[in-house]
Amino acid sequence: MKFTRQRSQEVGVDLTPLIDVVFLLLIFFMVSTTFTRESHLQVELPEASGEPASASEVKQIDVVINAEGQYILNDKALVNNRRETLERGVSELAEGDHSLPFVITADARTPHEYVVRAMDVAGRLGFAGLSITTEREAESQ
Repeated sequence: MKFTRQRSQEVGVDLTPLIDVVFLLLIFFMVSTTFTRESHLQVELPEASGEPASASEVKQIDVVINAEGQYILNDKALVNNRRETLERGVSELAEGDHSLPFVITADARTPHEYVVRAMDVAGRLGFAGLSITTEREAESQ
């Protein structure tokens, strides 16, 4: 009797399903990823060297924000703290000159929202020279 010999099959791993799954995951992550383009307002902090200039020499937009979030533009208080009011007041003071220095002075307890709102108004109106005033720390003895 002649028995036919069975050929042994080669043992291996089929990589096709694995590659399909990897491609599906890649497509899923590409589609679900959000691409955001953030706009940044470049801020230059003032240096404290030399003599301070008097207010009559330099024309500037000075925004003071108290702890309650009330805005004061060049020593004149605004009627409310809404964005539109601040934007209108700054536009009237600037008279179309966006090269004026824009200085923001805020109380240490001012909510961050009001400072960001003032910076946003400066950016929307096209002011490039934005400064935030700070107080020097007392040097330890």
